[in-house]
Amino acid sequence: MPKGVNKIEQLNIEGKRSGQGFVAHKATLVNALSRALADRVVLSDVTLGRKGLLGYLKALGGSNVIKVIPSNGDASGSQVIGKRLKVICGANTSELADSEWVADNTPLTFADVRVSPNNSVKPNIGASELAEALARVIPFTARDDSRPILQCVNFVAKEGKLTLVSADGFRLAVVALDYDDGEGQALISRDNLRGIVNALKRAKRARVSFESGGEQLTSTTLVIDTELICYRWTGADGNFPEYEKLVPAESNTSAHFDTVEAIKAVNSLRALDGKGGSIDLDIGSGKITMADTDGKGQGELVADTEGELKIRVDAQYILEALRACGGMAELKLTDSKSPMLFATSGYQLVVMPMLVAKPHSEAEAEAEPETTEPEAEAVAEPKPKRSRRKEPVAV
Repeated sequence: MPKGVNKIEQLNIEGKRSGQGFVAHKATLVNALSRALADRVVLSDVTLGRKGLLGYLKALGGSNVIKVIPSNGDASGSQVIGKRLKVICGANTSELADSEWVADNTPLTFADVRVSPNNSVKPNIGASELAEALARVIPFTARDDSRPILQCVNFVAKEGKLTLVSADGFRLAVVALDYDDGEGQALISRDNLRGIVNALKRAKRARVSFESGGEQLTSTTLVIDTELICYRWTGADGNFPEYEKLVPAESNTSAHFDTVEAIKAVNSLRALDGKGGSIDLDIGSGKITMADTDGKGQGELVADTEGELKIRVDAQYILEALRACGGMAELKLTDSKSPMLFATSGYQLVVMPMLVAKPHSEAEAEAEPETTEPEAEAVAEPKPKRSRRKEPVAV
């Protein structure tokens, strides 16, 4: 296979082989193509653009059954050079040339179509649970190209759990799912996972496994098999930071609250500011008081609290954290400078607070406190060079 080609999927279509071609229900093929992530599809050794083929099949009428066979053109007519596919659907017949709907800039991601009388997948994890878990960790991968490892989701299977981990240096997301089918570990790029959440939401069954080897002997391949598509990604080389010790084990203050109401309060404060900014949280006495740092407004949430603490957090960070948690969540804190831990069933999200400079006099105390960016103490890759800027702890 040419360098740069990434064959990540296999479309498992239930149908009947017919010579070098096949016969299948059109709806089955359309469903599989709509859930595929690759940009090119290989049918009987002919490569077609996935989106173009999907649009063509949706528009194709005449029958619910489609027959696809290789063709070299009609010998009685003008000679056709190159590989082609003949598509028959009821009274409609058409020929698709190799590289149909494929442009020069079409990414080199491929999906092979495999047709068999039946396709059985023995699930070892819930498809919807896996989709929800990925939706909770992918947003917290790093955007900085200088940190390729933090641009990945870390899949770890051990001790009866499949744990998905992501971090961007200021936030750390961890989801643990029940999984009792061996052990394995793979780092999968966020870009490769684009679209997989929606695809898994539509899947009926899912199976996760790890395969050793790949492009390099040290590589591990992550395989997610569904009833229609088998997704395969070769893991990135590198070591993900030791994230376990970065999740706070103890807390002095906690609050159990409704994230839906909290999101409404944050959005109203951000609308006052107009720039995002930061938000002060005052926890205690059975409530959480939220206020913008300009003193323009505040809101209160009813909460089950233990202890008292004031802390400042980036408005966008807390909004994304609340959306990821959903429903009821628990917030645990040690002090105003230590990581905040948002937790819900099977999910943990560590968020660094904003640092607030302490005033040196009463006059300064009346002025607006000086704030900095969130303290980067969550997770980071080891840095080869020293930097004056305070970086996340290297592990």
